[in-house]
Amino acid sequence: MRRWRIDPQETGWRDTPEFEAAVADILAGRLVAVPTETVYGLAADATNPLACAAIYAAKGRPSFNPLIAHVASTEQAHRHGILDERARRLAGAFWPGPLTMVVAKRPDSPVCDLATAGLETIALRVPAAAIMRELSSASGRPIAAPSANRSGRISGTTADAVAGDLGEHLALLIDAGPTPVGVESTIVGLAGERPTLLRPGGVSRAEIEAALGEALAAPSLSCETAPEAPGMLTSHYAPRAGMRLNAERVEPGEALLAFGTPLPPGSERAAAVVQLSEDGDLRQAAAHLFTAMRRLDASGAERIAVMPVPETGLGEAINDRLRRAAAPRD
Repeated sequence: MRRWRIDPQETGWRDTPEFEAAVADILAGRLVAVPTETVYGLAADATNPLACAAIYAAKGRPSFNPLIAHVASTEQAHRHGILDERARRLAGAFWPGPLTMVVAKRPDSPVCDLATAGLETIALRVPAAAIMRELSSASGRPIAAPSANRSGRISGTTADAVAGDLGEHLALLIDAGPTPVGVESTIVGLAGERPTLLRPGGVSRAEIEAALGEALAAPSLSCETAPEAPGMLTSHYAPRAGMRLNAERVEPGEALLAFGTPLPPGSERAAAVVQLSEDGDLRQAAAHLFTAMRRLDASGAERIAVMPVPETGLGEAINDRLRRAAAPRD
């Protein structure tokens, strides 16, 4: 792990070889710890599913929570999400700053399915921290960056805390001293009819309600399938087809979600076969999971047989998502 110290109040770091190397790390799919105004973020290219899988692996995240995509400007946010009048009002009031908005994802946004956890929404933020905005601008990529800590541990607000927690997984740690806000961004859901406070954070409920001119709703607790945004639970993408887990053979009319080889008996007659990872690589499987499910669902098969995936490492998160997708639904 390289470590690069910057002064966030200065701008000279933009023209340094260290900044160029940080951009190269992002473009190469490597993980970089980046200070924002809230907490340190575990940053990677949000359009690269393998890089996003590396985030989950490093954090030991128990399920595929959506990742916030950090962009350089409100104009860039429009490239990835549909910002209605409410969103534009909040962007004008709080961006750059510690506010994340969950909006409908544009169909042509290159942000990968793993970053959005297979949802048709996207979590967007324009951070106040110049280093994160400049990394996004210089790389031409939205930056996925959950808090830089192991899942379940305290969020990192200093470079030393991040190094102790995640140092072995990082290509680079950008050290800008303690973060000024110290808590994660507030997340507001704007994909529904009513604006919803999905996670409290660096901007208060009262400030947001004043800017919107209406009260924020509480998130629905009626559905416990998977998070719509970090820190809460709501409905999740699930295929139209039914799913049969830990399948040892493929029944007539089924499609197959494969993991490794050999393929189970009956696969030669499957309606469709999509391989998560022929080599049994869990990171590769995680990167392909949501796209693979969509492809099989589009095959028209009534049911998808899923080969067993080990529960170790990222397999825990993959199986968590598969169980949620296979759960009975109305």
